[in-house]
Amino acid sequence: MISEEMANRINVQINREMYSANFYLALAAQAETMSLRGMAAWFFAKHGEELTHAMKMYRYLIDQDTAVRVSEIAAPEAVEESVIAMFEQTLAHEREVTVFIHDLVDLAHSEKDHATSIFLQWFVTEQIEEEATVNDIIGRLRLFGDQGQSLMLIDNELAGVAKQIGQAASAATA
Repeated sequence: MISEEMANRINVQINREMYSANFYLALAAQAETMSLRGMAAWFFAKHGEELTHAMKMYRYLIDQDTAVRVSEIAAPEAVEESVIAMFEQTLAHEREVTVFIHDLVDLAHSEKDHATSIFLQWFVTEQIEEEATVNDIIGRLRLFGDQGQSLMLIDNELAGVAKQIGQAASAATA
């Protein structure tokens, strides 16, 4: 059984993960309006990943015989209309999520809650991957540009990555 404080904080994080899903859905919609279907697919795949993260936490609380409390999800901030700005906004968002995950890990350690600490390690690793991926995309956009053929190549690459994300998600839930 986890502490009431830990359960409350994980419930808050479930809400943040749901917000993240909406954030990525808004970015997918913006990419669609810009005719960047590969980026839209990538952002939409991220939307699905965030829902999966929320459900992992949901399941953990249920398995710990703790109540899940669903709360209102704030609307995402306005989406930038340039590709580089969209990914910079994404990186800033992922860095915020990393801080929240680290805060949960710190609480687990302070409470000597080994089960929750182990559970949260997956999210720590996931955040490293999330930030690195977005940093890489931003680096290439800055190096090659976010217009013309460079943008088309990156858009096509992200379409392929989105397909891989979808396949991995399907395998994980099967």
